[in-house]
This record gives sequence, C-alpha cells and structure tokens, in this order.
Amino acid sequence: MADAGWEAPPPGVALPEGEVHVWRASLSLPPAELRRLHAFLDDDERSRAARYRFDVHRDRFVAGRGLQRELLGRYLGVAPAAIRYRAASHGKPELDGPAAGSLRFNVSNAEDGLLLAVVRGREIGVDLEPLRPMPDGEAIAERFFSAPENEVFRAIAAGLRDRAFFTCWTRKEAFIKAVGEGLSMPLDRFDVTLVPGEPARLLRTRGDPAEAERWTLRELDPGPGWLAALCVEGAGWSLRLFDHPGAPFPPRPAPE
Repeated sequence: MADAGWEAPPPGVALPEGEVHVWRASLSLPPAELRRLHAFLDDDERSRAARYRFDVHRDRFVAGRGLQRELLGRYLGVAPAAIRYRAASHGKPELDGPAAGSLRFNVSNAEDGLLLAVVRGREIGVDLEPLRPMPDGEAIAERFFSAPENEVFRAIAAGLRDRAFFTCWTRKEAFIKAVGEGLSMPLDRFDVTLVPGEPARLLRTRGDPAEAERWTLRELDPGPGWLAALCVEGAGWSLRLFDHPGAPFPPRPAPE
C-alpha cells in the first residue's frame, strides 16, 4: 500500500468504516493555546499536570491531553470537556460513557511531537520516536529484540543501525499497543521487519502463529528526524493523514 500524504483536514471530518485516520501535531504551543486546551481537561488530568516539576513537561502533558480531547470531540460531535475515558485491560485507555465503543484510538507522544490514530471497529496502536544516536543500541536490542531480529540487526551497516533500531522499536511498540498488553508482552515474543526501507510486517508470533495474520503494520513518515509505525487489526482498510492546523508538527535535525 502506498503511503498517503499529510493533508489539511476538511471542515467536517467523518470517519467511515474501513478508514483509519492519523493526526500529527506539536506539543510545543503558545501560552494562549495551552490555556484554551487546559480548559478541556478533567479534574484528574489537571491534578496530574500540576504535579509536573518542570514547565516543559507540564505544558506537553496539557497540550497532548487537550489536543486528544479536541480531535476526538470532532469525531464524536461532543464538547472536548465532555469526553470520558476508562482503562481497559492492562491500562489501555478507551472511551467511556455514551461514546463507549463508538471508535478506537491510540496516542503516542515523544518530545514535542504527537500522533493520534483513530478507527472504528478495530484495535489500533501507533508509536512515534525521534531519530537519535543510539551508542548502546546493540546492547538494548540484545536484551529486548527477538533472536531473529537481532540476527538481522547485527548484519545492518553501522551507518544505518540507529534508523534500524527505531524502525524495529516503533513497529514493536505499535503492535503491543494495538494488542493492548503494553509492557506485559515481552518484546521478543514476536518478530517484525526492521531493515530501513523494508515494508513493515509482523512476521510471526510465538505461542499463536495465526496471530500474525490478524494485524497489519504500516510505516509512517511523520517528518524529518522522526520515525513512526501504525498497527491496525485486520486488512482492507485505507489511511488518511492529517495535520493539525493550529499545531504544526515539529521537524527535527537529522542525527549526525
């Protein structure tokens, strides 16, 4: 499947069955915008925001939760402050109240970048990572990647190894977030493709080999200096990528 391009959203965003939407946005926003988004938060989110020691971390939390509520509110046709959440198994957040079961979503925040993925009737996971030097990448891979993944990783040219590490990491994180098991699922229990430029695929899962056929992995290109992956239950879906008009996604310098 050819990757779609990022586009400005239409005035009214509809989410048909079989369509997946991914939004990208910045978490580095001016004070007036942060105040607007802060008004969308519930009491628990405001309390959590207040506990951050550093302003940058508090502001990113407010921006992330506020943008999430704003975007989900568009799909649900409700005020952002009216959205309610509950924790599913292993803590994966989902909608609660009247909106429960109406759509699935997943969010990934990294530094000052955000991705939000939404779909109807399917589980979904997304992961975003800044591309950066990983001098200890081989040791981390040895600990967390599967044996087949490590065999491929060690054979990759040194100049591509940082990109390969985050290619693998984002695909694995997107899968465990879609499954909803989070850190309870060992990362070496399944294999993904990781060579830069190779199509994203879930190759095999241990314990239930048929599980690999249940999911579709896609590589996303959020912008310079970033890597991301999307995992969606089933096949036969199409993808649309949207830019948040009030929070342009932040580019990053390529690592040296």
